[in-house]
Amino acid sequence: MQVAIAMFPKLTILDAIGPYQVFANMPDAEVVLCAARRGRLADGGTLHLDIDHTFADVPNPDILVVPGGNITRQMARENDPIVEWIRSVHEHTTYTTSVCTGAMLLGAAGLLQGLKATTHWVAYDELRRYGAEPTEQRVVFQDKIVTAAGVSAGIDMALQAVAKLSGSEAAQAIELLIEYDPEPPFGTGSLSKAPQNVKDRLSGLVDLWR
Repeated sequence: MQVAIAMFPKLTILDAIGPYQVFANMPDAEVVLCAARRGRLADGGTLHLDIDHTFADVPNPDILVVPGGNITRQMARENDPIVEWIRSVHEHTTYTTSVCTGAMLLGAAGLLQGLKATTHWVAYDELRRYGAEPTEQRVVFQDKIVTAAGVSAGIDMALQAVAKLSGSEAAQAIELLIEYDPEPPFGTGSLSKAPQNVKDRLSGLVDLWR
């Protein structure tokens, strides 16, 4: 089972690395990080990764993971080459998945029309422009399209995918192995749980993201 994780400059790194950590422990799985070109890739900060595979090297993955980042809106609008690659490999996948604003790239590829989907809460309106029905669910399965909400939700998505493909016991074992037992200290990690004063603190940043 080949898992392709799409990489691109300025991505949100946890969107990719969270699912990577899960899928890397899935029985009989090969995880491939791929990008438009080989070489050093930066997340926009101080972290760099060496990418050995291009999109062209990975034409038939069983699972596709598309992470997000502030850059995905621009990539979607400009019909970045990743969009055509997503559209092409989707024909062969068992699951085509996104994390956070990676959903914008699925939308640009025409994969979300008429479907329920999720993304980071700042991008719900943009998700609607691709014909999707946004939901605050943390993970949404719609046939073989799977969308996960913001950033850390990619771990939940990957665990649920492993359960469907390799059985719940395998997924539970991975959850234990990575000690995924979150206890968020403040309980403000979703839009419906955060008080208004916390939302107000992010208003300027959210305007920039939009």
